[in-house]
Amino acid sequence: MRNCCSAGVGSSPPITLTRISGREWMHEKYKYVCLCYTGVLKILLCNLPQYHLLNRTNSVLSKLLFALPNSPLQYPIQGFIVRPLTATAIPGLPTSIYASDIPLVLYLNKYFFCSVTFQFENYEAVFPITIQQPQVPILYDMGTGRNISSQVTIITKTFLRHKQLRVLLDSIRKFYSDIKVIIADDSLQPENVTGENIQHYIMPPAQGWFAGRNLAVSQVTTKYFLWVDDDFLFSEKTKIEKLVEVMEAVPELDVVGGSVQGNRFYFSILYEEGDENEGGCLYRKSGGKFHRLPGYPQCHLASGVVNFFLARTDAMQRVRFDPKLQRVAHSEFFMDGLGSLMVASCGDVTIDHQHKNRNPTYNKFRYPKRSDAEFKLQLHFFKNHLKCIRYG
Repeated sequence: MRNCCSAGVGSSPPITLTRISGREWMHEKYKYVCLCYTGVLKILLCNLPQYHLLNRTNSVLSKLLFALPNSPLQYPIQGFIVRPLTATAIPGLPTSIYASDIPLVLYLNKYFFCSVTFQFENYEAVFPITIQQPQVPILYDMGTGRNISSQVTIITKTFLRHKQLRVLLDSIRKFYSDIKVIIADDSLQPENVTGENIQHYIMPPAQGWFAGRNLAVSQVTTKYFLWVDDDFLFSEKTKIEKLVEVMEAVPELDVVGGSVQGNRFYFSILYEEGDENEGGCLYRKSGGKFHRLPGYPQCHLASGVVNFFLARTDAMQRVRFDPKLQRVAHSEFFMDGLGSLMVASCGDVTIDHQHKNRNPTYNKFRYPKRSDAEFKLQLHFFKNHLKCIRYG
């Protein structure tokens, strides 16, 4: 093992990371190899008291229940939902044992999540009850004639690349003349970008990659949005309609990625839960995918996709992009969305890429110092309560 100590840069606290093998990292929680462990000590002291907040995302429905063999009790195993402070008949119970004596068994809740224990003679039944208000539906106007402009908004984030941005906009208008385009711009000296159905939002300078993404997504009013980088280029193979078709056919999907010049850059993520003290482990595998999407052999399920994807607006607004990640970030969003976003990658929808930007000022931000990578690892370990991360 090789210990990697950093004294920190600027106001960033120092951190201690240990390379286990390859690109696998771990921070020592109880045995510190070197003295510059202030950042890790801070993680240890701050993370554990906050761990109880995970209870907000857990419920009794995650508890494993076993149906008893040869039990005369009939009761709901799953799916019993009642409204708060409302008496509700428990289905199944009256018809099983008390049908002749009690015509109805009611449940009146006092808490929002609980399990119910029901006992008859020597038999006991335990089943979960979810207490919640019925959700009010939120529908999107898809327009008449299934016009793509009423279904999809194109969004992008730009920084010091207005020349490339204008080339992108020209290519969009060549194939989609009236689709709305939203631009988040945190350039040091923003240039005016105007046009029909173009919304240009000026941010404070250098606010960052994910902050700009959040701004752009927050202004979307259509059911879907298409994310593109500001140096992409639409072509005859950039068929947004095909991605919409997949999303409409498989409503469980939240994100469908395409390919950038034939490269799909999908990956899989495996999260192994740890205990409350040490946290879990996260594994990201480039090229990792799962099974094909039924009915669409060109598509596979994955954990993350390339920076060219169609997404459900409401689903992405729930996960959000962490604005602490300012310069280089992408996989981190899909790590935060693991377990709540269903993602697929389809190879038949392609977008092109412009030539690389040779602006030295841009490259200074695009390729930050090592301290940025160290900060991202530190953020991972704290926010996601991890003890190790592996990239493969």
